[in-house]
Amino acid sequence: MVRPYLPLNALRAFEASARHLSFTRAAIELCVTQAAVSHQVKVLEGRLNVTLFKRLPRGLMITAEGEALLPVLRESFDRIADMMDRFEGGHVREVLMIGAVGTFAVGWLLPRLAEFREKYPFIDLRLSTNNNRVDMAAEGLDYAIRFGNGAWHSIEAVPLFEAPLSALCIPEIAERLRDPADLLKQTLLRSYRAGEWPSWFAAAGVDSPPLLSKGIVFDSSLAMMEAALQGAGVALAPPMMFSRQITKGEIEKPFDVYTSAGSYWLTRLKSRSPTAAMTAFQNWILSAVA
Repeated sequence: MVRPYLPLNALRAFEASARHLSFTRAAIELCVTQAAVSHQVKVLEGRLNVTLFKRLPRGLMITAEGEALLPVLRESFDRIADMMDRFEGGHVREVLMIGAVGTFAVGWLLPRLAEFREKYPFIDLRLSTNNNRVDMAAEGLDYAIRFGNGAWHSIEAVPLFEAPLSALCIPEIAERLRDPADLLKQTLLRSYRAGEWPSWFAAAGVDSPPLLSKGIVFDSSLAMMEAALQGAGVALAPPMMFSRQITKGEIEKPFDVYTSAGSYWLTRLKSRSPTAAMTAFQNWILSAVA
């Protein structure tokens, strides 16, 4: 089907006139005469067989028909302008929407993004963080990096790496810990995954780990570690994601005992066909984690 010719000059004249409610100010913006703008609007009105403006002694009043047309034009012109802005140096800039678990974003991804941007300067990466609960379709994400076992409905999941959990605390608390059983006397900060501390105690060989039913439950390891940094208790978190705090001596890992609750995965909707930007990001991150 051949689409009818679009009178772009007339549409632009109408949009500018509607913003200013003045043919004169629209003409100044478009670098044409006031008569040219008025003529283009008349052409559009004739094409549509409607009246778009009521001409008043001191300006214009947009009609209901004009009000209906204006938002469609604004959105269309904005989208065209956005696409034009994405061309640079003979390349089209691609937008890549990534969602990531906050712990992964801060502890692993952010320190490496400069490398990605240097290698792929024509990809505009938009990063949002979450607490491992994400709706990729609703949020318009190309990829989501999440933690778990890789089994999500209608999701293609590529494994990145495991991030074993260990006890982490400030040096003042670590000084009081000589044996894993000493943790039974401490405030244990915990995530919404209730089995993590019992699993860690079992790996440490401590009999009868406590039933953790009291205390604050965190939905984010970042929030949990902030509480640990403030001396609120001992966190169970992946040391590799908090290596900077450990290197600075702000946090210590008192025991070389680990438990695993899952892995980090690069995921996308199976219905989402990979774009060039998505393929570039997947290749880069798999190379980086290797």
